[in-house]
Amino acid sequence: MDFFDYFQAVFLLLFYFILIGRTVQLILAGKNPIVLGAGKKGFRAVFEMSLLFGLSLWTFEVGANSLGLDFHFFSDSYLFSIVSLRVVGVVIEIIGMAIFASAIFSFGSSWRVGIDMKSPGELVTGGVFSISRNPIFLFLDIFFWGTFLVYPTLFFGISAVVVVLGNHFQILQEERFLEREYGDTYLHYKKRVRRYL
Repeated sequence: MDFFDYFQAVFLLLFYFILIGRTVQLILAGKNPIVLGAGKKGFRAVFEMSLLFGLSLWTFEVGANSLGLDFHFFSDSYLFSIVSLRVVGVVIEIIGMAIFASAIFSFGSSWRVGIDMKSPGELVTGGVFSISRNPIFLFLDIFFWGTFLVYPTLFFGISAVVVVLGNHFQILQEERFLEREYGDTYLHYKKRVRRYL
C-alpha cells in the first residue's frame, strides 16, 4: 500500500462513517432517511434501486484497489500513470468531502436518500445550499472523478461518467418534485442559486 491507497481507504471509510452515522441519527429521531424507490414506479424505481447495487460494486472495487486484493470484478490495469493527476484526485476528493460534510450538516433533519414524497421536511437554502442547490450530488461527482484520478482504471472512469449522468437525471426528478412541493419559494431559490456551483 502507498499513500494513495491509504488515502482512498480512509476517505471511503470517512464517507460511510458520515453517511451511516447521519442515517442512524435520523432513524433514532424517528425519521426514515432512506427512501430510494419509495412511491415510484417503472424506470424511476428501478433506477433509484440500482444506485445501491452500483455503489456497492464501486465500494468493493475501491476497497480491493486500496487494500491490494488480488480479486477484482473488473481489471485493475491503469489507463495512465501520472502521479500529478493522482495528487489532483486527492485534492478534489478533499474538497468534495468538505462539501459533503457541510451539506449533511446544513440539511439537518431534512436529509434523505431519494425523493421523500410523504414527509420531505423543510426546504434547505442556507449553509452550503446557498452556493449549490445540489451539494451532495456535486460531492458524488467530485468523489467519483477523484477516485478515477487516484485509480485510473476503465471501471472507475466509466463509473464516474455514469454517476454524473445518473446524478443529473436524479436532480431533474427532484427539481420537478421541489417545484410542486414548495412552489414559489423553490422557484425563487432556483433563480438565486445554481444547480451545481
